[in-house]
Amino acid sequence: MPELPDVEGFRRVFASCAQGRVIRRVDVRDTGVLHGVSARRLREALEGRRFTGLERHGKWLLARTGGGHTLLLHFGMTGRLVCDHPDAAAAPHDRVLFTVGRDRQLRFRDQRKLQGLWLADDAEVERLLERQGPDALAVDREEFEAALTARRGALKAALIDQSVLAGLGNLLADEILWRARLRPTVRASDLGQADRRRLYTEMRRTLRSAVTEGCVPPRDSWLTGHRDDPDPHCPRCGTPLRRSRVAGRTTVWCPRCQPGDS
Repeated sequence: MPELPDVEGFRRVFASCAQGRVIRRVDVRDTGVLHGVSARRLREALEGRRFTGLERHGKWLLARTGGGHTLLLHFGMTGRLVCDHPDAAAAPHDRVLFTVGRDRQLRFRDQRKLQGLWLADDAEVERLLERQGPDALAVDREEFEAALTARRGALKAALIDQSVLAGLGNLLADEILWRARLRPTVRASDLGQADRRRLYTEMRRTLRSAVTEGCVPPRDSWLTGHRDDPDPHCPRCGTPLRRSRVAGRTTVWCPRCQPGDS
């Protein structure tokens, strides 16, 4: 599932492929990815205009246009952006094609179609994002600590709750907690100040590294690099990793590095 680093990577693809270029054609090959807008309305609003600015908030990508509209993209579990030549054959899961300039085409590709595209004015953008917490890459330490202190449930559940913090998903949450040596099931409100500060520091470090890669990299030195091994062991201490369910998500952790007491 795309998380904050993936969406930041998609933002770069969008910027290099389409930002500032005239949108010559919008080809909707599957209306199942459109939300609150018809294919005709999308074409009318975008064709002949330019994508003038790009922003990312959590797992959302916002593409501003000169016409007072914003194209919002959410990638669900399998969405991505691809830049190709307009003459290249479309892939089976290419849902919407934006031909920009004369020789580039930005493609929204999504197999499972769990999210998709919205077209919104400023007020609608605010409404769509009103339940999103602060962006995990932009939040300051004080706001981060205050958000965690207000939560009563499991720490991992708080980290992946987009209304608390926008952008973290399953892989990032497990990686950050492992680095911070905190068990996923500890109550968020029970963390001491030192724990919260360490967690914030490790979140920032993990995100910076992952954003550089454009994904959560499966490095040998990362928990992510071993969570899917047949017999996974902690890359730090060699202890067999444990699996459990937290907030309905498969959770991987090290019983030695992440003890029960914070």
